[in-house]
Amino acid sequence: MVKEEHSRRRIVAVTGASGAIGTAIARQLAEIPGQEVVLICRDEDKAARCADGISRATGNPNVRYELTDLSLRASVQALANRWEGPLDVLINNAAIAPRRRMQTAEGIEMQFATNVLGYFWMIDALSEHLRHGSDARIINVASYWAGGLVLGDLEFRKRPYNNDAAYRQSKQADRMLSVAFARRLQPLGITVNACHPGDVNSTLSNSLGFGGHQSPDSGAETPVWLAVGETGGQHTGKYFEHQHEVSCTFGRDHEAVEILYETCQSY
Repeated sequence: MVKEEHSRRRIVAVTGASGAIGTAIARQLAEIPGQEVVLICRDEDKAARCADGISRATGNPNVRYELTDLSLRASVQALANRWEGPLDVLINNAAIAPRRRMQTAEGIEMQFATNVLGYFWMIDALSEHLRHGSDARIINVASYWAGGLVLGDLEFRKRPYNNDAAYRQSKQADRMLSVAFARRLQPLGITVNACHPGDVNSTLSNSLGFGGHQSPDSGAETPVWLAVGETGGQHTGKYFEHQHEVSCTFGRDHEAVEILYETCQSY
């Protein structure tokens, strides 16, 4: 006789879930039995349409959204304050690449605020909920298109702003912060890994002047694999491309990693 198990749904939050890759990530997760998927979005109309579309496509009624502006710390903290119960998986995926330098209402350069501080604030604010999750994991969607980080000029106040340079810097920072948080959250049983999703034709890639030869579903494969597969639960502080671990020179620079973490913490 097989004993019936009464386990709760696994709760997964995906930022930037109304974008090309984010929608694919959320839909693939919703297709897996037992998953409750929470779309973290800025635009309510897009969020509602995306949640409804995913629910209809997958037959999973447990798809909902939360409105959050990741470029504003207060908005992220408000999400954490109203979040009830545990969180099992956080996938930081949201990213932008505006062609001209823009600032948030708090005076922070927009791409750094969204692509870097947004990841930092989400992890920091939701870690208390993650520590009560089951097999808790954080996946930071970064990129192989990374580098050029200047710790003394993270907001392009001294350098001429270039959206490609700012994007590459932000993705380097995401990979470095994954290592910093992995060290801090490992005692709580939370793994933190980063990955490259693939070259997908999206609003983001178009802003950077690229197209993309991979489908959104292909781009979603590695983040989803880390979210539900054994590797994402067994490893922490690692960087992956195409479902394979890749050595990350940025993460090995421990001094720079700690300086970046402390700098982000100061915002």
